[in-house]
Amino acid sequence: MNRPSKLASAIKFGLIASVSTTAFATSSIALAEEAGADVERIAVTGSRIQRQDMETASPVTVIGAEEIRAEGFTTVDELLQAQTSMGGKAVGSSTNNGADGVAQVDLRGMGSQRTLVLLNGRRMVNSGSGANSSVDLNSIPVAMIARVEILKDGASAVYGSDAIAGVVNIITKKDFEGFQVDVQGGMTDKSDGENGEISALYGFNTDTGNYTFGAAYSERKGVIQSDRDWTDPGNSSFIPNGSLGGKVKDENGNWVDREEGYDFTQDSFYQTPSKRYSLFANMTQELGDDIVMTGDILYTKRKSNQQLAPQPANIMLDVCEAGQDPMTCLELDQDMIDAGITPDKNGQVNYRKRMNDVGPRIYNQDTDTWRISAGLEGSLDINTGMNWDASYTYGNNKAKTGVENSINANLMADAIYADQDPWLTGQPMTDQDLLNSVSYDEQADGGNEQHVFSAGLNGELFDLDAGAVAFAIGAEYRYESGYYNPDPIVVAGESTAAQQDPTDGSYNVISVFQEVSVPFTDKLTGEFALRFDDYSTFGNASTWKIGLTYEATDDLMLRTVAATGFRAPSVSELYGGNSGSYDYLVDPWGNEKDPQILVNRTSDEDLKPEESESYTAGLVYSPSYVDGMSLTVDYWRFKVKNAITRLDTQAGIDACYAGDASACETFNIGADGDLSNLTNSLTNVGFQDTSGIDFNLAYNFEALSLDWTVSNDTTYLLNFEQDGKDYTGTIDGNFGAYAEVRNNFSIKAGQDDWTVMYFNRYIGEMDDLATGDKVDSVLYHNLSASYFINDAWMLSAGVKNFTDEEPSKVSNGSDGGTVPEVYDVIGRTYFAGVTMKF
Repeated sequence: MNRPSKLASAIKFGLIASVSTTAFATSSIALAEEAGADVERIAVTGSRIQRQDMETASPVTVIGAEEIRAEGFTTVDELLQAQTSMGGKAVGSSTNNGADGVAQVDLRGMGSQRTLVLLNGRRMVNSGSGANSSVDLNSIPVAMIARVEILKDGASAVYGSDAIAGVVNIITKKDFEGFQVDVQGGMTDKSDGENGEISALYGFNTDTGNYTFGAAYSERKGVIQSDRDWTDPGNSSFIPNGSLGGKVKDENGNWVDREEGYDFTQDSFYQTPSKRYSLFANMTQELGDDIVMTGDILYTKRKSNQQLAPQPANIMLDVCEAGQDPMTCLELDQDMIDAGITPDKNGQVNYRKRMNDVGPRIYNQDTDTWRISAGLEGSLDINTGMNWDASYTYGNNKAKTGVENSINANLMADAIYADQDPWLTGQPMTDQDLLNSVSYDEQADGGNEQHVFSAGLNGELFDLDAGAVAFAIGAEYRYESGYYNPDPIVVAGESTAAQQDPTDGSYNVISVFQEVSVPFTDKLTGEFALRFDDYSTFGNASTWKIGLTYEATDDLMLRTVAATGFRAPSVSELYGGNSGSYDYLVDPWGNEKDPQILVNRTSDEDLKPEESESYTAGLVYSPSYVDGMSLTVDYWRFKVKNAITRLDTQAGIDACYAGDASACETFNIGADGDLSNLTNSLTNVGFQDTSGIDFNLAYNFEALSLDWTVSNDTTYLLNFEQDGKDYTGTIDGNFGAYAEVRNNFSIKAGQDDWTVMYFNRYIGEMDDLATGDKVDSVLYHNLSASYFINDAWMLSAGVKNFTDEEPSKVSNGSDGGTVPEVYDVIGRTYFAGVTMKF
């Protein structure tokens, strides 16, 4: 057997050192290696080939349980979004509008749907409010995580669809023995935003296996936007006393122009409340004859809330004509006419009212997510080195969602026709029965289901002078389905919210795949992967991957990967029907006075898959003259074509106005600029092109009788283009942040039973996409410490955003004058915890 080089060992020990609570098998490998014993083969994220060494041609970041705890992360999305390789605008705990409590990851800022999330190397079911295209990371409790591995190149040739930008593989705690209880909590220095988690882990060994069980409960409380003094007050044209034709009634009963808007930040969250209940279990059981059975079960219930300002009712009222029944229309008196309130060409006038008399919109979700996975693995013949495996994974997600204090637009219009006075006085409404007659609690339900059968064979084919040629082949069947049923009032188009159709659909895919690792020389190794997927929806797709590693010296390894990838259209993209959206648009014909124009967003059953190309090239350097130091530098580029997207609606309107008949037809624009049926359908016309450089430095050393660990991660974004627009170095409330420089630095010192750590996170200066103005950089500082009282008790505490940095201002920020998904909008936060192990 070839002995690993100093470089390979350094990489391996460096990875293992960063993972304090890793699997027993991996730790055993390290010990066996150190002792010079034979080493069993292990699985590495990004490959199905069992290998001795943990280094591959693909760049992988490993985040261990100890690091997660030290930095005070309480959710998976929070720890992932802190990584420099993330970008864009992934939804999470700070997304108050439109996320339904879901938390996602956005690797390279390419979209959460283009990052594949695995649990113990196997797929997770998409989850959320129904017919979702990404995994809800809330379904995975932090308490069960041993480590997180982030593969930062395209991996469709290994894992199939969705792995365009990379893979996040969450490895759970297993092979645990004993009983452990963890309690931790935190709150802001403003005495709000409290959060806490209590978890228990129990495991025991038998003569032939291990069984590990866990449970966790976590709760997060809300933070109101207006409770932060840096928040820009909102200024909505929808005001509580109502407006008619753009005019409002003053205290003297005169119709005048509106002067002040409504501050919606007093009703909206920066941090959304949530409760989560989780149960999980792992088992490993030898069945004899070199057969091992593995399995894991996960169940998570999430109850979450968001809150927005009371419903902005936007209603077009029919104006009475001569002889018309006044109970079916709005009568304009002379004061209204004198004030300039007149009907439009359709004989209507616009009425707007912020429904404070009813109450804020309170969104609620009750989701249940199950995942059960079981597998068998064994050896065909211990002398041949051939191993087989077979597994089945089932995932199910169901959700009940609702919105309290919604408004029925039809009933509200009828109520105004029946009696104008309560609605047009400009005073608060006191008739609760009248308010109850136009309001309702919106109810919806949805879900996702997944079945995956997989089988494979791996081992060594034959020996070359430099070593054995290793391989993995296999086949997989996967079935995905999803549905979402909006409230019947919304489906009927009678709500003040946009109309939406139900979603219901499914597809299946049969896949075959193979990988080969070839040691051309003692220093040069090639990795080759090929995959074929046959979908019931669009047909087939083939992807490949070629990787090379070259050990130039004992200190330096060069690596590169070229790969193709794809993303299959999701259930919602294929079968979503119409989903209305009020977009800010300009009507060049002048027919639409309201800047928010209804756009019918439709799906398409004939969508084709997205296609991608990726390329990475870099080096791993572990200088022999500096013991304990290693650094990596990797260049990366991703290109996506045929991306599933929507055309630019404003550009389509402008083209139609300029005489382009095809644009009028594409966007369903009627004669003379009739936008009443304005439609924008999903289509395969989008593209992305992004590139950058990752740099990592890790250094472990002893000084001043202390053990030190220094780490620095930098991502420099060279380019990010999407659909013909350059987002490099910009930030926007709709698209998020594409900072040219992101940097994470940490230094940890410890001795025997205590450690202290300082961590900072830097987000570079960007341009405001809407205005071109400079948006300031920000540097966050975190401190933490842990102390082992004895073998059974450990205490930890820390503070995040120690200097209470304010988020940078963004002109069209998604909330509060900034982008909460990018910047810390909570402020200084304290956290502490205790671990008891028996």
